Amino acid sequence: MRQFGLIGYPLSHSFSKGFFTEKFLNENIVGAHYDNFPIASIQDFEALWLQHENLEGLNITIPYKKEVIPFLHHNSEVVQQIKACNCIRKFNNELYGYNTDVIGFEKSLLPFLKPHHTKALILGTGGAAAAVEWVLQKLNISYQFVSRQTNLKKSNDEMEATLSYHQLTASIIAQHTLIINTSPLGMHPAITEAPAMAYEALTTQHHLYDLIYNPTETLFMKNGLAKGATVQNGLAMLHIQAEESWTIWNAKM
Repeated sequence: MRQFGLIGYPLSHSFSKGFFTEKFLNENIVGAHYDNFPIASIQDFEALWLQHENLEGLNITIPYKKEVIPFLHHNSEVVQQIKACNCIRKFNNELYGYNTDVIGFEKSLLPFLKPHHTKALILGTGGAAAAVEWVLQKLNISYQFVSRQTNLKKSNDEMEATLSYHQLTASIIAQHTLIINTSPLGMHPAITEAPAMAYEALTTQHHLYDLIYNPTETLFMKNGLAKGATVQNGLAMLHIQAEESWTIWNAKM
């Protein structure tokens, strides 16, 4: 039995297990199984592989996309650049790290992009934010990080300032017509939460992308819709990155 799975903590409302279970059934993929592995510490990572000898591949979610890298033997160019991994393949007893978030984010964002979306705000600075940054650089969209605290974030060997939410003025929001929430704010069950920003500054020119998929319409998105902005959640991104994971796990090495 080929075994695949997802690590993260907690995993009470994971998308991946349901997606792959349905995929295996609908596409008549026999001899494959997908499980959730809610490990409380990254120190449990190596033991997981020893306990499951048939484990061939893993998806990685919060909070281990960056923490898992020291355990890998090989990393794709994207993983090396953004220091975040969300897909692992085991081959010849060595672990290969990939990032399918970049593919999922880019392909899901492109249908919503307009010529005026030239400046973006990235809310959050975790592993998903790193994937978003990589894509925005590729698309030549300038961006600014926003986090709970003002700090310096290393990017491409340069130090760049990260704004705090308190510094996120209405003027800054008006100038940045693409806003991506990569933080867990608003995720089920905390559905009454949303990033603290001046939503009154949003216009019909804005596009709000929430990487959260549960609920399907977050408070962040609702606040955007109220101002006539276009919005999307992270479900399409998840579908795309999940299919890319399956491609990686079955590709010739």
